[in-house]
Amino acid sequence: MANKRGNLSINSDNIFPIIKKWLYSDHDIFFREMISNGCDAITKLKKLEVMGEYTFPEGHKNRIEVIVNPEEKTLKFIDTGLGMTADEVEEYITQIAFSGATEFLEKYKDKTNEDQIIGHFGLGFYSAFMVADEVHIDTLSYKEDSVPVHWECDGGTEYEIGEGSRTEVGTEITLFLNEDALEFANEYRAREIIEKYCSFMPVEIFLSKANAEQEYETIDEADLKEDDVIVEHIHEEAKTEEKENENGEKEIVEVSPAQDKVKINKRPVSLSDTHPLWTKHPNDCTDEEYKEFYRKVFMDYKEPLFWIHLNMDYPFNLKGILYFPKINMEYESIEGTIKLYNNQVFIADNIKEVIPEFLMLLKGVIDCPDLPLNVSRSALQNDGFVKKISEYISKKVADKLSGMCKTDRENYEKYWDDISPFIKFGCLKDTKFSERMMDYILYKNIDGKYLTLEDCIKANEKPEEVKEAEETVVEETKEETAEDGKKDEEEKEPEKTNIYYVTDEVQQSQYINMFREEGQDAVIMKHNIDSPFISHVEQIKENVRFLRIDADINDSVKEDDAAALEEETKTLSELFKKVLNKENLTVKVEKLKNENVSSMMTVSEESRRMQEMMKMYNMYGMDPSMFGGQETLILNANNKLVQYVLDNGDTDNTKVICEQLYDLAVLSHRQLTPEEMTKFVARSNDIMMMLAK
Repeated sequence: MANKRGNLSINSDNIFPIIKKWLYSDHDIFFREMISNGCDAITKLKKLEVMGEYTFPEGHKNRIEVIVNPEEKTLKFIDTGLGMTADEVEEYITQIAFSGATEFLEKYKDKTNEDQIIGHFGLGFYSAFMVADEVHIDTLSYKEDSVPVHWECDGGTEYEIGEGSRTEVGTEITLFLNEDALEFANEYRAREIIEKYCSFMPVEIFLSKANAEQEYETIDEADLKEDDVIVEHIHEEAKTEEKENENGEKEIVEVSPAQDKVKINKRPVSLSDTHPLWTKHPNDCTDEEYKEFYRKVFMDYKEPLFWIHLNMDYPFNLKGILYFPKINMEYESIEGTIKLYNNQVFIADNIKEVIPEFLMLLKGVIDCPDLPLNVSRSALQNDGFVKKISEYISKKVADKLSGMCKTDRENYEKYWDDISPFIKFGCLKDTKFSERMMDYILYKNIDGKYLTLEDCIKANEKPEEVKEAEETVVEETKEETAEDGKKDEEEKEPEKTNIYYVTDEVQQSQYINMFREEGQDAVIMKHNIDSPFISHVEQIKENVRFLRIDADINDSVKEDDAAALEEETKTLSELFKKVLNKENLTVKVEKLKNENVSSMMTVSEESRRMQEMMKMYNMYGMDPSMFGGQETLILNANNKLVQYVLDNGDTDNTKVICEQLYDLAVLSHRQLTPEEMTKFVARSNDIMMMLAK
């Protein structure tokens, strides 16, 4: 058989039902497509006027009307755009996926720019058949001597076209809704959908109900407009009241002057804001306008902390506003909403390809006409260009935050507690964002002061004399090792600066007080995101190590004679293990400078982090001790209770004191279990009864 070449053909009998059912995931989106098509038609006609190829009639106003008719089960979409001839209807409507916008741009590419032409794939019109059994088009082209056209199709592959009756330039599309879609003929449902998808389209959109009773309003005659329909003129006489003057005499006083008013047909109100705030230059926007826009779009009546206005024309067109909302971290979700628009047409919420993941915690709008969309305009095509947009948005946010830290530190600190989760999450998710922001991350210390990482490092560095003494010891050790003929070939690990942190100011108050007494500092890290964040910082800054304040006993709070406490440690360790029936308990005796502190509990930083990771991954069946996760009980040799236990050995009183010292240490470290708490309360009562005797 000889080789043969040919063209693939698509059978419309097969593809049309698929388009009707699967073209869009949300069936209400046909509103957006119908209105967008009308918006395109109006935009094209306006461009033709600019180029001198068309002149609008006097008094002409561009608009899109949506008329619901629940009685007849129809929806009408009427625009004042450029309309179509019979040939154009056959070309653009009957040829699926032939885009009128694409051809228009090609034809006039040398005469105008591409702004505001929404159509891209030529499939939007067919979204009507997802909800309609039948669709009619009545249209009249702007071209001279054009004949009105009527087109209708019942959702199959056949259509009928002929001369229509429309007298005004533009297009009217009528949808005869199927039984499953009658909700869309409800005025309130239609309003909800239009406000969802079309609130910011560049053309005014008006919604009305067919055969509805005329509504009226009364205005001052001075406010009358040319296109108002006057019902009647109303003259209101001045209103007077009898009042008592300063002399106690009664007199007639005018309280409301005479007014001339006019009763008119109620003015239609557009559902679209044709010039949304993000389309303006930031210098032309006031703080109140930003706040009002935030309230209107997100229905959030708590004021945002601050906002970032994105305004870029090159290398791509992108505008938008990102708001940092004020969130109660304990009671509210920190999930935000970023609304994505294409030429003021709503596309979707939180499209992760465009919006960096960490910024989805914010609230905002982004309008990017250059975005490559798929046929439903509700998902993005895989395109490297999209990644550039995402990187740009991330960079602008970092620039705004770092700039605020440098030039407006007071406000930056004021906002920090609210915005820190956003920023830390961003550092974890975006390497470039982390690089830009690392020097502008703030750490609040136990006295409420905000420090940078560099400040924390300086505050916790060892004094020069201590460093010199340690270096001397190291050098002497090296010399001794060399004399013995042993050489350490391993590279010395860089010295780390310990930064202590607090996760619970109440529970860890005992440790905080000891730090304060010795002039030591620690930072507050109590959000869930802080645990992975400090690990992230340690990976970047090799000279830094974070230790929770109860990870170990800081050298500054104890006396340096541990060797002299070996006997006490052995005695108390045996006693506490026996009394508490905890053979694996680790006990250390230290001489703490604060004599009032009797006992404390510590868990090494590595062990505690491993335990947290096990909880995160639900690894509850594993034994934490296999990672060295045992708690260490610290007893203060300078405390009188501990001395009493040492002096009196294994007596009834010392057993009670041992149990109480252990529970007190646990309380400053973690919550007691229900069983432990029951015993602790009962024992405390027994101790008070002993004191009362």
